[in-house]
Amino acid sequence: MYKVLVIDDDPDMVEAIRIVLEREGYAVESASNVSDGWTRLEEGRPDLLILDVMMEEPDEGLMFARRVRREGNPLPILMLTSVNRALGLQIGKDEEIVPVDEFMEKPIDPATLVEKVRWLTEERGEALW
Repeated sequence: MYKVLVIDDDPDMVEAIRIVLEREGYAVESASNVSDGWTRLEEGRPDLLILDVMMEEPDEGLMFARRVRREGNPLPILMLTSVNRALGLQIGKDEEIVPVDEFMEKPIDPATLVEKVRWLTEERGEALW
């Protein structure tokens, strides 16, 4: 069973993701802030990180993703964002600034979420830990 860590300050979003992914057989852990998220990341050793861009600070998710990569962690990261739609910006993957594997625009389509999670965990077939 693959473990997914969701870090998002919106409890409704976390619960929706949990329901969708647990129905597909994934184990889901969550944290509502990056401090708790870092602890869960180190202790739980998930197979995938789902991370919101904006939490307490507008770029907190991006900073967290950079820290994960700086520490040499190859964990796949799926970044959730409503920034593109809300602000008219176009944030995309970038090795240094936005070091994530995939993006999903909020609101999230459950079928697309499952497809991306499956690809990032099962189909890549990498043992991370």
